[in-house]
This record gives sequence, C-alpha cells and structure tokens, in this order.
Amino acid sequence: MPATGVPQVAVTITLGSGNPHKLKEVSAVLSALGVAVLPLPADRKIPEPYETGSTFAENARQKALYYADILDCWCLADDSGLVVDALDGLPGVISARYAADCCPANSSRKVIDCANNAKLLAVLTSVPDDRRTARFVCHLALAAPGKILLESSGKIEGRILHAPAGENGFGYDPLFYVDEKGCTTAQLSSHDKNAISHRGCALRTFAKKLRILLAEME
Repeated sequence: MPATGVPQVAVTITLGSGNPHKLKEVSAVLSALGVAVLPLPADRKIPEPYETGSTFAENARQKALYYADILDCWCLADDSGLVVDALDGLPGVISARYAADCCPANSSRKVIDCANNAKLLAVLTSVPDDRRTARFVCHLALAAPGKILLESSGKIEGRILHAPAGENGFGYDPLFYVDEKGCTTAQLSSHDKNAISHRGCALRTFAKKLRILLAEME
C-alpha cells in the first residue's frame, strides 16, 4: 500500500488491537465486503499508544491514527467499555484496566478480565438490582496516515449480575445480563452475541459506511 494509505487492489485493514476476540468479531463482519482484517504485525513489537481521551470516541481516534502512522496503512481501532449508572459511568474508558493495580505486570488477558470482574462485583456489593443498570459502548475509527476516514458507534443496554454466568465472550460478558435474551452475553453464541452487541452494532454501521467509501474509490 502506498504512503497515501489508499488501497489499490485488495483491501486490507489492520486492526489496532492485540485482542484476538476483537479480531474475530471484526473479521466476521468485514469479510462480507471482501476486506481482509489483519492483526498487528507480531515482528514489529509496537508499543501500545497512550490513551488520554475522556471519551471512547477520542481514544478510538488516537489509536487508529497512531497505528496508521506507524504502519503506513489503513488501521481500524475501537475503544469500548462498560458504563455502569450506579458508578457514575465507571469503569468507562478505563474498563480494560479497571483493576490494573491488582494484577502483576504482564498478566494475561484472562487474569486481567477476572480481576476487573471481581473489582466490579466488590464495588457493587450493596447496590440493589434496580440500580445495577449498565451498557456496553463501542466507538470505531478507521484512519489512513494522518487522517480519520470513518467512524461509527454502538451500544447495548443491560444490568450487572451478582455473580458471573457463562463461558463465552470476554471481559465483563459473564456479568452483563441482557433482559431481552434472558441471559448474559457470555451465555450467547458468538453469532447471537454479534447480532446484538455494542461492537456488532458499531461494525454493521461501519460496514455500510465502508462500502460507500470503497465504491467512491473505484
């Protein structure tokens, strides 16, 4: 791909995340457009960008531009997290590192997820069911070097359980109960979760915008 970041033949987008679950979810949607979604190059050992934004949108833009400039290609980044009403919006933009101070350095994603869930349950111990409302929020940003090309967002409403349920998904999925489904997002199949999830919603909107962008480039 040339320095302009404009694809010439095959369309490839690098996902600015080391999370394999996110790569799978994004690839499942964008493959229908003939777009290949690539992971970050393992041999480059690119440091993660500092996330200084106060909103999911700001952080998604920062990450997309950071990786696009370093890799000189189109990069898609998301910032997503859990917003709990009883906690005034926390964990919010620090969802992925909510319990970072409780984890040893270089802890695995699974260990970090468990710590985050444990901390969330602890701070909500005395909060009754009717005040445990929450939502997952996702913002996506696609960047070429030096330029944001597309953005989209999505959310899903739910509430936080008193104990985890389900083995699928990742992050806070075992605690996030969706009333309309009668289960947590960790109890849904990948297909069913993507159909209603915050990232799935954001990706479907993103795919529509990307289809238009690619058609304009032909």
